[in-house]
Parts: sequence; C-alpha cells; structure tokens
Amino acid sequence: MSRPTAPARFTLDSAFGIGAVHPRLYGSFVEHLGRCVYTGIYEPGHPQADTDGLRRDVLELIQELGVTTVRYPGGNFVSGYRWEDSVGPREERPVRLDLAWKSTETNEFGLGEFMDFCAKTGTEPMMAVNLGTRGVEDALRLLEYSNHPGGTELSDLRAAHGAKEPYGIKMWCLGNEMDGPWQTGHKTAEEYGRLAAETARAMRMIQPGLELVACGSSASGMPTFAAWEATVLEAAYDQVDYISLHAYYEEVDGDRDSFLASAVDMEHFIESVVATCDHVRARLKEKKRINLSFDEWNVWYQKRPNPHQVEDWQQAPRLLEDVYTVTDAVVFGSLMIALLRHADRVTAASLAQLVNVIAPIMTEPGGPAWRQTTFFPFAQASTYGRGRVLRVDVDSPTYPTARFGDVPLLHATAVIDDETGDITVFAVNRSQTDTLPLEIDLRGVGAHTVAEHLVLADGDPEAANTADRPDRVTPHPATGTTVTDGVLHAELEPLSWNMIRLTGRQD
Repeated sequence: MSRPTAPARFTLDSAFGIGAVHPRLYGSFVEHLGRCVYTGIYEPGHPQADTDGLRRDVLELIQELGVTTVRYPGGNFVSGYRWEDSVGPREERPVRLDLAWKSTETNEFGLGEFMDFCAKTGTEPMMAVNLGTRGVEDALRLLEYSNHPGGTELSDLRAAHGAKEPYGIKMWCLGNEMDGPWQTGHKTAEEYGRLAAETARAMRMIQPGLELVACGSSASGMPTFAAWEATVLEAAYDQVDYISLHAYYEEVDGDRDSFLASAVDMEHFIESVVATCDHVRARLKEKKRINLSFDEWNVWYQKRPNPHQVEDWQQAPRLLEDVYTVTDAVVFGSLMIALLRHADRVTAASLAQLVNVIAPIMTEPGGPAWRQTTFFPFAQASTYGRGRVLRVDVDSPTYPTARFGDVPLLHATAVIDDETGDITVFAVNRSQTDTLPLEIDLRGVGAHTVAEHLVLADGDPEAANTADRPDRVTPHPATGTTVTDGVLHAELEPLSWNMIRLTGRQD
C-alpha cells in the first residue's frame, strides 16, 4: 500500500477557538414518513414494545446515539398536518391522506405519544407548525394546547387527554421548505416572510421566550437561494432566532472523489447563509445575530430506485430505506466535522432522520433493530464533541475532484473540554487508497497523551451492517498513535473516520 510522502499537519492552540458546541447540534428528526414512526420507534405488539407501544430496543439505541433534540412532525408532512387529529383517544382519531408522501396516516401516534417518546429518550422536542395549508390561528392553537398551564379550552383539553402539566416546547419551526414547489402550500419569499413574521409575532404574544426558526432555502441549489433568505429575513428578522438549512449528499455517476468532498459544499453553504444573515443585519441596523439551524442533513441516495414495491396510499410504506456503507459513513463523519467547524453560528442541527428513513438506526417489523455505519460517527461526536471547538487550519496533501477542484485529503476539527483540558480530534482521510500520516502540534494546549484512537474503516468500502450481520462494521482501535516532544503522530487508514482522544491529566 502506497502513501503520500507529505503528512497532513495542523497546530492546536487553546487561545484560538471558534465557539462552544451547543447541545442542539446533536439533534435528529422524526417525520411521519415511511417507517420512521410506525414499526420504527412505535410498534405495539412487538416483543420489545413497552406499555405505550414504543420499542425499547430502539429507545436504547437512540440514547446510545446521543440525540439531544428531535424535530417533529416534519418535514414535508407538516404542511398538511392537522395537529388536533393526533390528540385524544386513539379510537376517535381520523385516518387522513398524507399528500406529501402519498401515504395513509392513521394518527395512532400523535403529539402526546411524541412527547412521551421525548421524555423516555431524554430529548428536547423541536416542534414544527403548519404554514402550508394552515397559518397563524392554527399555530396559536397548537401552542396554547402544548404550553399553556391551564384554565383555557385548549390547555384544559390537553389535561383531559392525560397531560396535566404543559409540554413546555421552547423551539418551533415556522413551516418547512416553503420555497419548494413540491411543498403543499408553497409560497413566494415575500408571502412566506410576511406569514412567518406574523405567526412569530402572535406566538410571542402567548410566550415571549420561544425560539423560532424561519425556513431558509430547501437546498443551496435552488434558483432563489440567498435571495430567499434575504427577503424572508427582511420581513421577519426581529421575530425569529434561526434560519434553517437543508442539504443531502450522494454519490453521482460513480464520482466517489467528489462525493468524499461533500463537506466542501456544506461549508460553503453555511458560510453563504451566514453572509446573507449578516448582510440583512447590517441593512436593518440590528444588534442581534441570526443563528443557523441545519435541521435536515445526511447522505441520501435520491436518484436510486426504491427496491421495495410501494403503492399509493399505503400505511407506513418502505420509503427511503438507504443502506449505508463505510464510504457513506466517512462522508457522514466529514459532514459532522463541517457542522462543528461552524459551531459559532450553527447552534442547532437535525440529522434526517432517526429510524429506518435515511437513518442511523434500522428495524424490522417484529424483528431486530441495529446500527448502520453512520451511527458511529454521530455517537462518538455527541459523546466526546462537547466543549469548545478549536480553530484547525490544515496543511494537507490534496487530491483532484471533478466538482470541487483540488481538495485536502484531511478534513478535521478539534473540541476541548476547558474544565479538564481533554481534547478530541475528529478527522477523515478522504484518500481511497493511501494511508495519510497526521502530525498535530500541541504546543498551544500543553502536555497531552493519547487516551484512545478509534477508526471506522474497512478493506471493503461497500461494507454495511444488515439485519443478518448487524456488527459487520464497527469502529476498531488504531495502533501506533503517540505524542512525542509535543507532537501527535498518527497514521490515518485509507477512507476512514477517526476519533483521537487526548488527555492532559496525569494519572
């Protein structure tokens, strides 16, 4: 096996930080789409189901994954969502057509069940309101039902449904992808900006301290990208706290080199939205900054045909059930690195989605649950990527790509725990064939030793975990990673995700 003659290098200095990692960066997303809810998190009658119909095996994996927030109920689904259909006695809930995914929705799992799910997983709810087929009044009614203590029609109705205490939902999405022509109730930027501002203003009349997310562009490739954000924020800047970003990546036409560099696009997307937000801030002479909620991101093979037979108006059809490989996990890890490298402005994010639908967790009805390859980078980042992100300026060998030109083989970030001094480095080697030597100068962080170096890589880049082989791909320890004279030396395997933990504590 050959390798580049020049190592990749960077220097860590605790004085040069980007920003603290907000816990919401490790959020996820549950939509009424495919089998995410039904036979995913919720399956009464399953051997692992609890008394509320939630699968205990899935709940345990979600807790292991380290998810902090869950966005709900969509997604495209929310633009036709009638929240009142999802509350009260299950036997009285209506069955509806879901136009977004051409499925039939039973409403058996609804708002109360979702809040129970959040309580059992220890996650914060991130609720979306329907600004597609509905609007201001519907958002106010949902907020009153969810958060008002009592003494009104809707808050008392919640109590009658078994939830005496208010849900206390703090973060709310003002619709979903309203720039997209596929969206039920699609709007122009001017129409949506006005509606978002009026909805936000009215919601704050009930609860001033809410954190509200305006819809940004559904993708950076949309023809209205940036102009959409500017127009929406011109109308709603005072009333919102976040603007959303959505991005999905896949390998196209066998161009794996460009696919491995997907985070180049993601970082450019983030920086472009930041620039737009700050331009509007300057124009309006505002003091506050708008932060970014990257509330849909993942690897998603949208161009692949569905291997499962699906007919219109099925209940919980098998949709978007991508099986992720080692290659996908390396790209996924690189996308996580991109989010961390912009932690000063990306203060919320939602991996789309959580179970079965382009998800790190898969299940079979009546059968097992297992971890996909993408589970591991997320779980490691959520566990050890807490603290303050340090500035990482990489000096790395490059490789050519068709989409992005020459791209560094190394993509990396580092997070320091200022209380303990412990540092975690997350790094990806994009080379498909060569080991990448890594040197990290630790002069600016003091003496450290290697506590752990875990690698996700495999001789077969197409290796994946399945129901039959759920542990085919798991992280393994690296060998030979050392600190000598204040410099860390490591060898990054080809096509690999790496977590290197450093400790300054002397036992």
